Amino acid sequence: MSAQLGPDGNKDGFALAKEAQATGAVALLVEGTARDLSFVPSAEAQTEVVTATEELGREIVRHSAAHVLAQAVLRLYPGTKYAIGPPIAEGFYYDFEIERPFTPEDLEAIEAEMRVIVKHNQRFERSEVSREEALEAFSDQPYKLEIIAGVADGADALEQQGAEGEILSIYRNLDPSSGEVSFTDLCRGPHLPGTGRIKAFKLMRSAGAYWRGDESRPMLQRIYGTAWESKDALAAHLHRLEEAERRDHRRLGRELELYSWEDEVGPGLALWHPNGAIVRNELEDLSRKMHVERGYQPVYTPHIGKSTLWETSGHLDFFRENMFPPMTLEGAEYFAKPMNCPFHLLIYRSRTRSYRELPVRLSELGTVYRYERSGTVHGLLRVRGLTQDDAHIFCRQDQVIEEVLAAIDFLKALYQTVGLGPDEVHFSTQPDKAVGSQQQWDQAQEAIVQGLDKAGLDYKVAEGEGAFYGPKIDVHVRDAIGRLWQMCTIQVDFQMPDRFDLSYVSETGERVRPVMIHRALFGAIERFVGVLVEHFAGAFPTWLAPVQAVLIPIADRHAGHCGMLAERLRATGARANVDDSSDTLGAKIRRHQLKKVPYMLVVGDDEVASGTVAVRPRSGTERRGVPFEDFASSLSHEIAERVLEPSF
Repeated sequence: MSAQLGPDGNKDGFALAKEAQATGAVALLVEGTARDLSFVPSAEAQTEVVTATEELGREIVRHSAAHVLAQAVLRLYPGTKYAIGPPIAEGFYYDFEIERPFTPEDLEAIEAEMRVIVKHNQRFERSEVSREEALEAFSDQPYKLEIIAGVADGADALEQQGAEGEILSIYRNLDPSSGEVSFTDLCRGPHLPGTGRIKAFKLMRSAGAYWRGDESRPMLQRIYGTAWESKDALAAHLHRLEEAERRDHRRLGRELELYSWEDEVGPGLALWHPNGAIVRNELEDLSRKMHVERGYQPVYTPHIGKSTLWETSGHLDFFRENMFPPMTLEGAEYFAKPMNCPFHLLIYRSRTRSYRELPVRLSELGTVYRYERSGTVHGLLRVRGLTQDDAHIFCRQDQVIEEVLAAIDFLKALYQTVGLGPDEVHFSTQPDKAVGSQQQWDQAQEAIVQGLDKAGLDYKVAEGEGAFYGPKIDVHVRDAIGRLWQMCTIQVDFQMPDRFDLSYVSETGERVRPVMIHRALFGAIERFVGVLVEHFAGAFPTWLAPVQAVLIPIADRHAGHCGMLAERLRATGARANVDDSSDTLGAKIRRHQLKKVPYMLVVGDDEVASGTVAVRPRSGTERRGVPFEDFASSLSHEIAERVLEPSF
């Protein structure tokens, strides 16, 4: 934690850190702004010491490591042009214009050079310069010149590269022996006092990246790295990466025959194979059942709609860059739907509604289409075609808090079936680009705050991260190796009912505007399945597993008996089959262990004679002489109750 410091005189960050006994201090937080340790805050300023073990401290360590990376590349490859090098989640990167892509051998050489720079403990020195001085300092660096021009022209500057007004900040690395400048970068900072404070780092990989993410701009070479406060923290991170690779849903999807992507279809559009479709159907069936139990009414809506629909909803003004290009039919423009909500609004509006009917809860497993850049598409986690367990609740204003609470309770019950979260909740507030009156936004945000408080959920405020039509709750879950995933969203919306002129008839016969609550609990089914695959490493709980039991005959003469037992299991609703291939018993067992089948039932002469089975769960611990009826009853219970841990 940061050490809280009171007003105790004009001392720099080094002195304040020493007073606070803050081990591993890397920066100051002065009135909410991060500053170098060399900064001297006023005596009245609220000041905290930031340490390397905090998230902000790690960002500073990684940002400093990015500068060291750039310096090492320029040393080894003179004439290279350098662009930007920000910290990112659990790491950093830097972009370069160089004649050829970096090789793994290059990365080894660059990392070795970085270690030399770290060992020399070069000092990071901040200075403020005018626009003209900055242009002169970076006269041979076209990407820096473009950034400087963007700052000077009032355009949005990149976060780690900008400054305010006509004064820009730059950082120089100073050689401790000679005092000469060894590297200069345009940067907002802050940075570590010196390169020697970078305790543990590693370069991970390189890849091509378009300048500013624009496919029409030059292709640069991006080097990714990671940096941590200690060697132990780095080792733990690398172990997590190895575990994440083992759990990668794209690889497991191929191995378990769940889903695939084909060039003929296009990026971000998954093909669901029978095994994957079973997993998806189980989740969708559960969703439908729970929606009906909670008073939701199912609807279906088209996959495309006229441009006038998306003009009314505001999507063409606020979301068009994420929509697929239109198609023209009979003189009208149609768009693939990026969201389901406009159609649900039309269903509500189709007839007069009474206050007695409210809340009206409409639900749909609706597939939507969003134009994600091909470079950002990532397996099932970021797709172009996604199916949401989408619902829209139309209610009176006095019902909003109650409905938000009900949605949170629904979320908890749904996620309990797979043993996930909620672990972190964000309250996303009004963005800069928003529609509607401030009063409406204030009412919507207050309703969410009251709902979260009554639900007893701790939450973080994500300033300006709400949708253009309303604030929202974003729910994150933590998987088996500690990663957070953003899943569910609940939004309170005063705007769409206005834009579509919705109403209900009140007790006094007046037309009153309802409030609309958007909520998707799984979020996207595709993303949810992808997260589950990684969370369980493909070893789904029995109720979700595509195949729940495989009967393995020891010899051909046992195949008929296995077939009869499989039929009896299927009659109870289990997914069971027989492996009567010519492979050896050991090969069959290994195959189904790799396919992560929950149970393998081995049957030989003794089992046929005694009416038992040898139960081998995927953990590999076999139990012999299990009465078949006992196993069948246990399996049926596991499936019906959606038990997370196997009974055997």
